[in-house]
Amino acid sequence: MRHIALLRAVNVGGTATIRMAELRSLGERLGFAAVTTLLQSGNLTFETDEADPAQLEQRWEKAVEEHFGVATAFIIRTAPQWQALIEANPFAAEAKADPSHLLVLPSKGSIAEAGVGALRGAIRGRESVAASERCLYAVYPDGIGTSKLTTKVIERHLGTLVTGRNWNTVLKLAG
Repeated sequence: MRHIALLRAVNVGGTATIRMAELRSLGERLGFAAVTTLLQSGNLTFETDEADPAQLEQRWEKAVEEHFGVATAFIIRTAPQWQALIEANPFAAEAKADPSHLLVLPSKGSIAEAGVGALRGAIRGRESVAASERCLYAVYPDGIGTSKLTTKVIERHLGTLVTGRNWNTVLKLAG
């Protein structure tokens, strides 16, 4: 089965640098098939008969820390889960009109509705958010780089780790 893996906070701003060619090679040594990367920001796809994304996350995290000396979180979804995440997008108009300003933020754990409500209350700009059980969708109409709705703010309110990819990258990862 095909899996999509997102590394959190890798190759962004010069921190936690991992070469994607070396990451692909590590995946192959771990026994995964069809290991590919997309861009330089920690996007990975691979195939395996192993079905539990949580166990795969732990396996990848341990291997990356041992091999690269980088402690990072992996957020992994199966291809059907990734497709469901795409289909659940509550911001279809924004995805079509301005896909680079729509972020999909898969989460490591569950997202509680109370956390989403608290997050909405913390928004100081024109951003808007919506969530499913394990994914936050955020629209940044004025741009992401200057927004006060940062990953730290999101994680503090949701109580779980997230990592964001813009809509264009989400679709590319779907294959």
